[in-house]
Amino acid sequence: MTLHSTSRFVLRFNLRLPRRVLGVSALAALGLAFALPAPVRAADILPPTLPTHEDARLESVATSDHIWNGVTVTRDGRIFVSLTQSEGPGASLAEVGKDGSLRPYPDAAWNQWGDGTDPTHHFMHVNALRIGPDGMLWAVDSGNKGIGGGTHAVPGAGKLVQIDPATDQVKRIYALVAPTQKDGSYFDDVRFNGRHAYLTDPGAVGLVVLDLDTGASRRVLDGHPLSIDHAPIYADGVKLHLPNGKEKRVGLDQLEVSPDGRYLYYQPIPGPLARIATRYLDDPALSPAQVDAHAERWLDTWSTGGTATDAAGNIYASDLNTRSVRRIAPDRTVTTVISDPRLTWIDAMWVQDGYLYMPAAQINRTPATTGGKPSTVQYPVHLYRVRIGAMQAPIDHP
Repeated sequence: MTLHSTSRFVLRFNLRLPRRVLGVSALAALGLAFALPAPVRAADILPPTLPTHEDARLESVATSDHIWNGVTVTRDGRIFVSLTQSEGPGASLAEVGKDGSLRPYPDAAWNQWGDGTDPTHHFMHVNALRIGPDGMLWAVDSGNKGIGGGTHAVPGAGKLVQIDPATDQVKRIYALVAPTQKDGSYFDDVRFNGRHAYLTDPGAVGLVVLDLDTGASRRVLDGHPLSIDHAPIYADGVKLHLPNGKEKRVGLDQLEVSPDGRYLYYQPIPGPLARIATRYLDDPALSPAQVDAHAERWLDTWSTGGTATDAAGNIYASDLNTRSVRRIAPDRTVTTVISDPRLTWIDAMWVQDGYLYMPAAQINRTPATTGGKPSTVQYPVHLYRVRIGAMQAPIDHP
């Protein structure tokens, strides 16, 4: 039996789970596949009550005729976005001009993809971006067009690219090749902690630990009970489906590092939120099984499109099912930051100078999540922000 088998054997625990869960390898030694049962959540059963009144605090920063799913902002106010190809080809990474225009970044050539393209020096599909510890712009190329549905990773296309905003030039390319890149890999997002970068791979369901000094990478948490998806994804009260009719399932996806660098928090799109001490991730002497044993379930969450963290250690997580953004405090207290009918599928967010930037991606209105039905995306899509009075997490430095 495998972790993705529909006939897998499930060990049942009381929902108040122990702080630590056994690693997959340890359970495999017993000849058992392990699945962590997700709690039954009312939001996953009953249609939600969607907000009807617009919040006056919500500001539209920019609009686009191309869907964006991530945003990052430099200290001097330059805005960069990642763009999906869910509704046709186009630039994958762009800078938002002061006039609202989108400029392919770092140039048009990097955003061109086709037969015979050098996969290492062109973007296939940028799925995440952020200003990193060094003030550089970092972009994650998923190396794949989608998650599931029979898509395959393109060798050499999966990569982490460092770009200098001062010169608009690529400084370094970290190619994520085999065995780090698997056939089903879809590199999704990245966070930094000193000399290490952590990248999620919901396609092959695991976490990549990348040494930024040496370029060496390794995989951990592969197929771990807290990495795989245990529940469907819901948005606006509707269960999402792939074009082939199967439920859309996305494993280990979002991740954040605590401001002190001690913990990595992560989750599949439908939750739960887990954490692991970074000292285990950063130690190459530990085997994957030894790392896996230190993952712990931390909070039962909801279907989430994207996250961000502030300097106080609060995690901001969008709620796809209620068009809202919630704040998860370090003591696990959950409060609502904003709820608005315009916040349809808020994806990867960014905290800058007291504002929370939120791209409204409307992914749940595209054929990729509606079982192949025609698009109902309402263009233009918006990049919003709301004042939260919080600053960017100081972990974004070496």
